[in-house]
Amino acid sequence: MRAAIADVAGQLNAEVVERTAELERIFLDKIPEVHGDDAIQELLVASTASNLSVMFEALRHGIAVDQIEVPAPAAAYAQRFAQRGLPVEALLRAYRLGDHRFIQWFMERLAASASSPAQLERAASEVVSFVVDYVDRVSEALIEIYAEERELWAQRTDAARAARIRAVLSDTSLDETTAEIMVGRAMHRWHVGVVLWLESEQRDAATRMDEATRALHDVGPSETLVVPADAHTLWAWFTAPTEDAAREVELSAVLERCPAVRVAIGEPARHLHGFRTTHREALQARTVAEAAAPPQRDTHFTQVRLAALLSENLDDLRTWVQRTLGDLGADDAATARLRETVRTYLETGEISIETARRLHVHRNTVRYRVQRAEEIRGRPLHEDRIALEVALVACSQLGSAVLHPRGDD
Repeated sequence: MRAAIADVAGQLNAEVVERTAELERIFLDKIPEVHGDDAIQELLVASTASNLSVMFEALRHGIAVDQIEVPAPAAAYAQRFAQRGLPVEALLRAYRLGDHRFIQWFMERLAASASSPAQLERAASEVVSFVVDYVDRVSEALIEIYAEERELWAQRTDAARAARIRAVLSDTSLDETTAEIMVGRAMHRWHVGVVLWLESEQRDAATRMDEATRALHDVGPSETLVVPADAHTLWAWFTAPTEDAAREVELSAVLERCPAVRVAIGEPARHLHGFRTTHREALQARTVAEAAAPPQRDTHFTQVRLAALLSENLDDLRTWVQRTLGDLGADDAATARLRETVRTYLETGEISIETARRLHVHRNTVRYRVQRAEEIRGRPLHEDRIALEVALVACSQLGSAVLHPRGDD
C-alpha cells in the first residue's frame, strides 16, 4: 500500500505544472474575487504549485501532516488577500475545491495500480485522511496569517492616511489641489466633520472601533472618509454634492449599532477651508459634550455654538461666569432652576406668562424665581444683560465645568 501511494505521488509530482494549470482554471471559474488582479493571480498559481508539491512529496515519503509548515507562496497569497481586503472565505474556497480534485487524481491512479480492492480501499483511506488533515492544518494557519496581516496592513494604511490628513488640517500653505491628492476627496464639495469616541476605556476597544468604522461607512449616500485619531477616537468626513444633501447626514443608525460611542458633528462647509472648519467645529462640539451634564450621545455644533466657542479656555470661562453670575453660578439643583427660569424669561422678552407656559409652572412662580435670582446675583437682570445671557447659556450647556460649589468666592 505504501509503495502504491508513493508511486502515484511521484507520478503526479512530475506533472505538477499541468495539475497546477488545471486547478487554476477551476479557481478562476469558481472564485471571482481573484479576477482582475495580476498579482493575486500570480500568487494563486505559485501557492497552488507549492501546496501540490508539498502534498505529493509528503505522501511519497510518508511525512506526517504535523511536520509540515505552510508553504511560503501560500502564506504570501494569504497576506496579499488581506492587503487587498478580500474575504478570507474566498481564500479558503480554493482549498475546498482543490482537495476534491486532488483526491480524484489519486483515486484514478490508484485504481489502475492497486493489486486488490482491499489495497485500494486502504490506500484511498490514507490519502483522504492525509488530505483532510493537511487542508485543516493549512487553513487554520492561513486564517491566522490573514488576520495578522489584515490588522498590520490596516494599521499601516490608517496611520499613513491619518498622517496625510493631519498635514492637510494643519499646513495652511497647502493649496486645494494638493490637499485633494493627499486626502483623496474633491475639496470643492460639501463636507460634514464628525468626531466619534468611546464613552470610557473599553477592553475590546479595537473591535468596537472597527464596528463604528463600518457603521460610519454604511450611513450613505454621502461619500465617507474615516481615520483613527487614536485607539478610542475616529475622525470622519461625509462629502456631498450640495448643502442640502450634506445636512441630511443622519448618525442615529451609528449610535444604535454602537451603543458605547458618542459623536460630535460640525456644520456643512465647502472647499479646503470648509474641510478644516467642520472638523474643528466637531472637535469643539466634543469638548462641550464631555463637559455637559447630563452627557449627550450626539452633539451638533449648531446646538452648542456659543458654548463651543467659549469653551476653548474653560479656566478663564469659569472665572468669567462666576464674576458675571455671582452666587447664581452655584452648582446645585435649586440654583439651576433659577438660572433656567431667568434664561427662559429673557428669551421670551421678559414675559412671565410665556415663561410659565414653557416651564410648566405658574406665572407667580416665575416672578418669585426672577426676583430671587436678582437677589442672589446681587444686581438686576438688565445690568450687563448681554453678558448675563451668555453666561446662562454657558451654564446650561457646560454645566459643572463652569459652575462653582455654593460658598466659593
